[in-house]
Amino acid sequence: MTTILVTGGTGTLGRLVTERLRADGAEVRVLSRHSRPYAVDLREGTGLAAAVAGVDTVVHCATTPRGGDEQAARHLIEAARQAGVRHLAYISIVGVDRVPLGYYRTKLAVEELIEASGLGWTVLRTTQFHDLVLRVLQSSAKLPLMLLPAGVADQPIEVAEVAARLAELATGPPAGRVPDMGGPEVRTLPELGRAYLRASGRRRPLLNVPLAGKAYQGFRSGGHLAPERAVGKVTFEQFLARRFPARG
Repeated sequence: MTTILVTGGTGTLGRLVTERLRADGAEVRVLSRHSRPYAVDLREGTGLAAAVAGVDTVVHCATTPRGGDEQAARHLIEAARQAGVRHLAYISIVGVDRVPLGYYRTKLAVEELIEASGLGWTVLRTTQFHDLVLRVLQSSAKLPLMLLPAGVADQPIEVAEVAARLAELATGPPAGRVPDMGGPEVRTLPELGRAYLRASGRRRPLLNVPLAGKAYQGFRSGGHLAPERAVGKVTFEQFLARRFPARG
């Protein structure tokens, strides 16, 4: 039986990848900072050798915008090499090579570390998950006025669809950089904001706010979008309908 290690296996994506792999008959180990028996902080690397021992494939979902992803990747790659792991699959973000945002640069650096690792590897880039877009809108709606970056669109995708694709890739041979996954629709932020307000029953005036900086320009130019790869099926409204069931 194939043994697969999922880093970040208790997170939004990692949990669904784990469930999908187990449903397909794989033996799955879940690695996270607090999930025993493989409670490992990848930034430190302590206990990582035991977690990867006997593993055929690693699915690397663990990440944090607070920093440390590159160090974590170095520890994981070294442990995988020593354990004879044959396949390292990594989830990344559309636009990491086009939008000069600090977190995106880190994700790109991790991609490059994996590509140069000498391991068999697969990298899948996707657009932003519905869940992240919702959190951004909920945060904006805490103010009396809903402030949104002017001229920016997004292409949110259902995390379960990404999990299914990543699990499929993990159980196949190393494939290198595979085609991106984008959500079904490119929508402006005001459109997404109004959809959220309708679904949640909140009322807020929307205000588009021009921002400064190269990262903002990258988002305005659509560097984080993949309209030619709009392969997702679940729309943002369908996602919201599940999060905010219709009120009687």
